[in-house]
Amino acid sequence: MLQPLGLLRLYSHEAPLHARRVRSLSTSVFRPASSPFMRSRLNSQRPHSSPSQRSYNGFSSSSAYAPSYAALLAIVSGMLGYGFAQATMAPDGKKVPTKVSYGSLGEILLAEKELRTALSPDAVSTNKEELSMYGSSDNSYHPSSPHSLITHVKSTEDVVKVVKISRKYRIPVTAYSGGTSLEGHFGGSPSGSICIDLSGMDKILDIHEADSDLVCQAGAQWEEINDVLEQKGIPLFFPLDPGPGATIGGMIGTGCSGTNAVRYGTAKGELFLNLTVVLPSGEVIKTRQRARKSAAGFDITKLFIGAEGTLGIVTEATLRLVPKLPTTVAMAQFPDVARACSAVEEILKSSSGPRIQCVELLDDKMVQAINDCGGISIKLPVRDTLLFKIQGSPESTQEAAKIVQSILKKHGSSQFTFAKDKKQAEDLWSNRKLALYSAQASVPGSRVWTTDVCVPVSNLPTLVNETKKDLAKSGIPSTIVGHVGDGNFHALLMFRSDEELPAIRDAVHRIVIRATALDGTCTGEHGVGVGKRKYLIPELGIGTVELMKSIKRTIDPMELFNPGKLYPDDEPSK
Repeated sequence: MLQPLGLLRLYSHEAPLHARRVRSLSTSVFRPASSPFMRSRLNSQRPHSSPSQRSYNGFSSSSAYAPSYAALLAIVSGMLGYGFAQATMAPDGKKVPTKVSYGSLGEILLAEKELRTALSPDAVSTNKEELSMYGSSDNSYHPSSPHSLITHVKSTEDVVKVVKISRKYRIPVTAYSGGTSLEGHFGGSPSGSICIDLSGMDKILDIHEADSDLVCQAGAQWEEINDVLEQKGIPLFFPLDPGPGATIGGMIGTGCSGTNAVRYGTAKGELFLNLTVVLPSGEVIKTRQRARKSAAGFDITKLFIGAEGTLGIVTEATLRLVPKLPTTVAMAQFPDVARACSAVEEILKSSSGPRIQCVELLDDKMVQAINDCGGISIKLPVRDTLLFKIQGSPESTQEAAKIVQSILKKHGSSQFTFAKDKKQAEDLWSNRKLALYSAQASVPGSRVWTTDVCVPVSNLPTLVNETKKDLAKSGIPSTIVGHVGDGNFHALLMFRSDEELPAIRDAVHRIVIRATALDGTCTGEHGVGVGKRKYLIPELGIGTVELMKSIKRTIDPMELFNPGKLYPDDEPSK
């Protein structure tokens, strides 16, 4: 009988061909060999087998061996499952990490040759500057590696070709579209990797105005989608609004939100009706139909939202659109952040709460930076400031503004401004849009580390107040902006040299620990990537994280999709 370690070797990518065939046979008990997934998997794992061998090993319905081998396979698969479980457990019951094997430099060169044939010579790049640009970001300060190859794809079929070739040669792949993420999501793998650039897949495929939805490719930018809807005179818009240039694929991967989340929710709500996804096997799935709601099984769409490209590569999505309502802007100022945040709590619980589309915080240092930047026509008093977007007809917004103002005054607001017209509303809101650029300009020659955390709204005053004290004590130039309507805030930390990075990292760490201690999360909308992997177990618990890893191992057993992101490393057994 095979010993456990011998069984474990059957799961190694370096296992001999006959051993890999036994592994493939065991899987056929659970998945019909006639399925497209199984045929492609068997063929990719046995590139040199003949058609007759493939039919025999895949148990075609005409095979005379099928009945007897079916019983054998049940035994073999049970042995494999037991052996693998035993081989990956230490005597004390702790999980022993298993290592995957990735393709060599020679195999990367072979993959490049096949990719140029499968796509086109111009669709594959090995330009050094391009490899570095697609593997790192000026706005991220986490370890990264350049990719080995970049493939510029135009369709779901192109993505399938790349995935199948990457699988054949065991080369990791990472999806890229907008390149705006901040936590190292699209960096390359140190072993060598293929970047799948989806930015060219930026088309709107269908607009269903009557159903208030839209189908687009993953590289479409949210701003351009809303521009097209406006140009066509369609009174709808897509309410997720992260950073400029963000694409639908990246927004799905990170589980983003933005300023409108207080009214419309986040990517993990009901704003993505379905997704078209290429799995690590090369199989293409569509997560559900286009109906507004469905009780057919569990929600596979949400499995990929926030998975950061580790489970599948999203190529198309159906977006839920919402009515475009008239909005106006109001501004209020406070003696401190704590009172501003407390006012927000009460406003959202009031009868005017449903009319609030956005509630944004600019702390006093942020206001000073905006004034100094010179991008606004009227300078603001340097105080902690709230900006509101209020929805509805002129009459209803006026009524809501009165209620909001009375609550703000109760919490110590010293100034309240309600926009009289569209021009004044745009001028007031421009203060929020200028935040990042103004913060960086406030420290000439600096770079900015932007982090985000989120807590229950009632805990936000404590979090922001303690963070401001901590940053002041540390001497790090910083500002705070936030989507305070849903408890989410960003700290912008400025520095000039890499020598300052350790202090910046320590400050970010303290912010995260403070947030999770207040029943919050290490990231409200930026995602985990490389930068926040170590916080998942303290926040979610080891059981939840192990379940996430189990899903990853099931869908991507070769660990080819965006390795080194999202999931914490396995701890070595002691």
